Amino acid sequence: MAFKPLGSRVLIKREEQQNTTASGIIIPDSAKEKPFQGKVIAVGSDAKEDGINEGDMVVFGKYKIMEITVDNEDLLILNSEDIYGIID
Repeated sequence: MAFKPLGSRVLIKREEQQNTTASGIIIPDSAKEKPFQGKVIAVGSDAKEDGINEGDMVVFGKYKIMEITVDNEDLLILNSEDIYGIID
């Protein structure tokens, strides 16, 4: 990967939302809300001190996000303080 976050920043790949509900109803792309959880791809040195590691599944807010494209993948950059928690 050609991107390394600095300081307290974290690089995240957003988890895709399911296309159908539990009852089998198909959700069109226009009605989907972007999910607020994802997998940590890379971590800055200060974010590691906050306990965030590569491979963690995290939950984050929807406002303080920067979207970028690296190696034809849509990724997110955010500060470690904007991550609400880690999913076990």
